[in-house]
Amino acid sequence: MKSKIIVLLSLQLSIYTLFSQNITGTWYEIAKPNASLEIIIDKNNDIYSGIYNWEWKNGTNTINTPIDNVLIKNDSLLIELNYLDYNLNFKLQKDNKTETYKGFFYLNSRQLGPVTLSRTPIERDLTISAVAEKTYTKQDTLRGKITPERAWWDLTHYNLDFELDIENKFIKGSNTIAYTVLESKNVMQIDLQPPMKITKVIQAGVSLLFTQEENAYIIQLKEDQIKGSSKEIEVFYEGNPKEAPRPPWDGGFTWEQDSNGKPFVYTSCQGEGASLWWPCKDHMYDEPNNGMTISINVPENLIAVANGKLTATEKNDNGTTTYEWTIVNPINNYGVSLNVADYVHFSDLYNGVKGTLECDYYVLPEHLEKAKVQFKQAHLMLEAFEYWFGPYPFYEDSYKLVDGVGMEHQSSVGYSGYENGMEGSDYSGSGWGLKFDYLIIHESGHEWFANNITYKDMADMWIHEGFTTYSEALYVEYHFGIKAGEEYIKGLSQSIANDTPIIGDYDINDIDYTQDAYSKSAAFLHTLRQIINDDEKWRAILTGLNKEFYHKTVTSVEVENYIAQKVGFKLNTFFDQYLRTTEIPTLEYHFKDHTFAYRWLNAVPGFNMPLKVKLDNKEQWIKPTTNWTHEYTKDTKKELIVNPNFYVASFRNMKN
Repeated sequence: MKSKIIVLLSLQLSIYTLFSQNITGTWYEIAKPNASLEIIIDKNNDIYSGIYNWEWKNGTNTINTPIDNVLIKNDSLLIELNYLDYNLNFKLQKDNKTETYKGFFYLNSRQLGPVTLSRTPIERDLTISAVAEKTYTKQDTLRGKITPERAWWDLTHYNLDFELDIENKFIKGSNTIAYTVLESKNVMQIDLQPPMKITKVIQAGVSLLFTQEENAYIIQLKEDQIKGSSKEIEVFYEGNPKEAPRPPWDGGFTWEQDSNGKPFVYTSCQGEGASLWWPCKDHMYDEPNNGMTISINVPENLIAVANGKLTATEKNDNGTTTYEWTIVNPINNYGVSLNVADYVHFSDLYNGVKGTLECDYYVLPEHLEKAKVQFKQAHLMLEAFEYWFGPYPFYEDSYKLVDGVGMEHQSSVGYSGYENGMEGSDYSGSGWGLKFDYLIIHESGHEWFANNITYKDMADMWIHEGFTTYSEALYVEYHFGIKAGEEYIKGLSQSIANDTPIIGDYDINDIDYTQDAYSKSAAFLHTLRQIINDDEKWRAILTGLNKEFYHKTVTSVEVENYIAQKVGFKLNTFFDQYLRTTEIPTLEYHFKDHTFAYRWLNAVPGFNMPLKVKLDNKEQWIKPTTNWTHEYTKDTKKELIVNPNFYVASFRNMKN
């Protein structure tokens, strides 16, 4: 159903223009599925004036107010207006190819969503969130789907053994893959991305036939695969792995040198997948139940660091050293790391809730003194996160910080920078982001949400990035107080784009997920905490998640259901609103005589989130729904302020 509700703002536009673009006439935008706007600009004696029409499906309002500032400069269009306590900004950039203006609009400095001004009106069903459909390839499906060739067997262990030829940027080795047979099948999928290639596959001493399809190798097994039996295959491989164009965001191998000219090599492959450099069952739903052994052969003047604990070091006759690392816990594929350099090692012990945790640090020689200072934050992190989330999930595998690139490699967290903030900046804008080292805190937070609790499908990326971004605020709260944590999370919300829903497409390895998986997910988790209104219960939910899903892969629905069960009331519309739409729930309200009326706009059907507000400076809870609620008030009311810890918008209807 398309509803047409018009807000008319009479505008006087004062415009300074530095290019000859004729902006007079009508511009259209349907900025939201529940709202649209139309701007008609006229020019008379070099003075611009216009009408601003805003259509909202749930109510009709007429407001007359001038625009305060309009600036056109170097293909940028900036519009600002103020009305009552609201400041509205449009920040747009001309797209010369499409003859449109694109950007975002902001309410009281909070970015609400994308805007495109066009000369042509766009017809859109206002009840459906319009998001451009993505196109995918067969390879996307092979990578992202639990194919029949994957589903019949359950990983139990990897034994990865390889030599690293740094001079030629070449890897050669094998991976022995142990598994349990779930169904009696005999065709298996193993993944390895070009230019790497599988050269041979053996089971029980017999070479197996295989074919390559995109990045997948389809292997024909000869031995009977009896349901319930334990089997293994040995996969031999070699090649020059992809180099990372922009680690860690565009991953692969990074081949560098330290300040002394010695090799410095490290990996990053989240999104692209571990099959970028070693053969594996490259899907997040299945992890090796009994962990992994990694044996790395490197030049004798270098140290190779992987995950878990160093269990053996062997010097070879050919001038190389083999380092054996053993992981006893399940591990996700992209969490497997390789770091090779002339590392200096130091360590300490942390007395945590499960006993003594070994903490090891591997750094380049030139970073040693800085590391001894900066890495003290590791203990502060462990203290805060064990309070909020429960025990560090990998006591048996130790905790490490390793010079390389910032990445949540399990029990071997990648690090760089040696400064507080994110590359020295506070991306929250609150000031609190400079009180801690972002890479230590954020990437280590992933030990609980990514490595302990792991999504089954990349579409549910928010489980990793949302909880971990929120963990930054919890760290700030633990060490600097609750107000500091609130200020930090409110600062993060300024970066929310609302460009696409947080939850993406399933069964597709779509690495171009929305960045709202970070800040918007953190903002709605903070909102959820307000709704629960019981901090001890909230902490019990966070620790409970890490118990219930300990070393497991999960779906968003499983996490949602767990939280709802512990809260004790339904949260389906809450999660649908924030995870599956781009809309910010907006409180529409008005005062008339002794009546205070309110409802949710821009919300999914049945949305009924309670909200804490100040009504004439008196704090209270209200329970809006998508229908009007009318409350009798003894005194006439003049002002409503929404608690800023809720990620919502508000709008006062002045017509009523």
